[in-house]
Amino acid sequence: MRLFAEINGGSQDDECKASRCSHHGPVIRFPFRLKHQPEHCGCPEFELSCSEENRTILELPSSGKLWVEEINYASQEIVVHYSDDCLQRQTPNFNLSASPFQFTNVYRNFSFFNCSESKEESFVFRSIPCSFLSSNPVYVAPSYYALAGVNLSSCRKIFNATLPQNYIYEWDFSMNWSKPMCGNCEAKGNKCQRKKNNSTEPEIKCIDKPAKEVILGFLHFTFGIFIIFIVYRSNKLKREHRINIQKFLEDYRALKPSRYSYADIKKITNNFKDKLGQGGYGTVYKGKLSNEIFVAVKILDDFKGNGEEFINEVRTMGTIHHVNVVRLLGFCADGYKQALICEFLPNESLDKFIFSAFGNNYSLGWHKLQDIAIGIAKGIEYLHQGCDQRILHLDIKPHNILLDHNFNPKISDFGLAKLCSKEQSLVSMTAARGTMGYIAPEMFSRNYGNVSYKADVYSFGMLLIEMVGGRKNIDATVENTSQAYFPEWLYNHLDQEQEVHIRIEEESDIKIAKKLSIIGLWCIQWYPIDRPSMKIVVGMLEGEEGNLVMPPNPFTSMGQTRTSVRRRKTSIQPKLTAISEIE
Repeated sequence: MRLFAEINGGSQDDECKASRCSHHGPVIRFPFRLKHQPEHCGCPEFELSCSEENRTILELPSSGKLWVEEINYASQEIVVHYSDDCLQRQTPNFNLSASPFQFTNVYRNFSFFNCSESKEESFVFRSIPCSFLSSNPVYVAPSYYALAGVNLSSCRKIFNATLPQNYIYEWDFSMNWSKPMCGNCEAKGNKCQRKKNNSTEPEIKCIDKPAKEVILGFLHFTFGIFIIFIVYRSNKLKREHRINIQKFLEDYRALKPSRYSYADIKKITNNFKDKLGQGGYGTVYKGKLSNEIFVAVKILDDFKGNGEEFINEVRTMGTIHHVNVVRLLGFCADGYKQALICEFLPNESLDKFIFSAFGNNYSLGWHKLQDIAIGIAKGIEYLHQGCDQRILHLDIKPHNILLDHNFNPKISDFGLAKLCSKEQSLVSMTAARGTMGYIAPEMFSRNYGNVSYKADVYSFGMLLIEMVGGRKNIDATVENTSQAYFPEWLYNHLDQEQEVHIRIEEESDIKIAKKLSIIGLWCIQWYPIDRPSMKIVVGMLEGEEGNLVMPPNPFTSMGQTRTSVRRRKTSIQPKLTAISEIE
C-alpha cells in the first residue's frame, strides 16, 4: 500500500515518522501508528490501517471499522464516520468502553420508532436515511420534545438511547482521548513520543524546544538581519500581494467577467462623481457602462488588507450566477489600484428599510419581509450546496443584503468569504471574521463547537430577528430594559405563548411574524449542532407556521439570564478565547 511521508523534523526514527494513507488523509503520528510500524511508534489502542482505496481506518472493539476524516493532536480529537454512511445502524451495539475514546459532543436522549408506513418529517421528527433494523422506515426524535403534534399511528417505540446529537443527525461524529496526555506538548509545537522501555504501562516524553541560551544566541545573531528586513518589508509585501493577484487573475481568465483599466474605472464613474457609500475596505460609486447599464463600482483601499479581499470577491462572485447573489460584471487590477464592478441595485441595502434609525418611513410589509427572508435563505443555501465548492460568506448582515427595483434580495460583499469542499466538516480559522452582533459563538471559542457553514446560519438568524423587531438586536437606549437584548426578550415572549404584535396590520401578519421569529431562534442556537442547515431553513420558511416547534432556549448555554446589555457583555466575555488555526 502506498503511503505519503511527511517531513518530520528529524527528531523521530525513520520507522516512526509521520505518514498519511493519501494526500488528503489525516497525518498519522504518535499516539497513533499504522499496523506495519513498530509498537513503540504508538499506543496499542491507537492502531490505524489504510484501505485499498487509501482511506484511513480505525477499528474499534465490537463497533466495527470507521473512516478517519481528521485528527487534531492539540485538542486530542478525532472525526470519524462509518464506511456505509449509516451511523444509526450501529446504535444498539455501539460501545466505546473498550476503547480509549469518548464522545465530544453534548449527550441527548433519543427515542427510536419503527413505523409500518412513511411519516411526514420535521426538524424534530426525522427518518433514518438508511436501512435500519428492518425493512420498515425508522424515525428518531429527541426524547425531551413533546410529540403531540406528530402522527405516531402505525408506529411503535423500539428503544431509547443516550447519544451525542450529531451522531443522529450528521454523517460524521467526533471523539476525543484523555490518555496519553500529549495535547499540551503538541499545542506548544513540541513532539510527543513513547519512551522505549520494557514497562507494561506506556510512558511518554515531550521533546522540548531548544534551551533559552541557544535561542538568545540565535536572536543576537539575527537581530541585524531583522532590522534590514524591516526597512524594505512594506514594499516587499505590496509586491508579493500584487504578484498573488496577478497569478490569480491569469488562472481566472477563462472564467472572466470583463477586466478594466483604472482609466476605464474613472470614465465609468465620471471621475467618482456619485458616491453611494463607504465600507470597511473601500468606497462605492455609481457608474454607467457604455451600453447605458448602471453599475456600482467598489474602489478597494490599497493600504488595507493583503489582496485577500479582492481575490475573495472575484473568486466567489465571478463564478456565481444566482438570482439572490449580486452579480460581478467586471473588475480592475491596475498596479496597486483594485476595483469591482457589480450590478446596480436601486433600493440599496436592507438595513435602510428595517431600522427606524435611518429615518425611512417606507414599510415593506410582513409578506414582503417573508419573501425577502426566503430569498436570502435560498441565496445562502446555494452558496453552501449549489456550487462546486462550499462558500462560507461569514458576514451575513442587513447591510450586505441589497434590494433590486422589485425588492428582491441579493447577497453582496464576499470579502471575508472562505471556500472549502462540500465534504469538509471543519474550517481552519486564525481569527474571528464578521461583524459583532452577527458572529457565531464558535468563531470566538472552540468551546462552543467547530467553525463550519453553521456560522452563516447563526448570522442569518440574527438578521431574521432584526427583520422581525425592526431594530438592532442590541439597543441600550430602549425604555424597557428587558428589551435591551431583543432576541432574548422575543424568546421569553413566545415561550409564554404571547403573540408577536410588532407593526401588525392584518391577522395574517401575526402568523408571519411568529414564523420568522421561531425560525430565527432555531438559527441562533448556541451550539452549531443544534442549528438547522439552510436547506431545512428554506423548507421552514416556505412551510406553514403551525408545523413549527419552539426551539430550546438558546440563551441557557450563556449562563444566567441578563437583564441589561452591559450585564450581558460582562458575563459573556470571560468565556471567549481565541481560535487557534487547525491544519
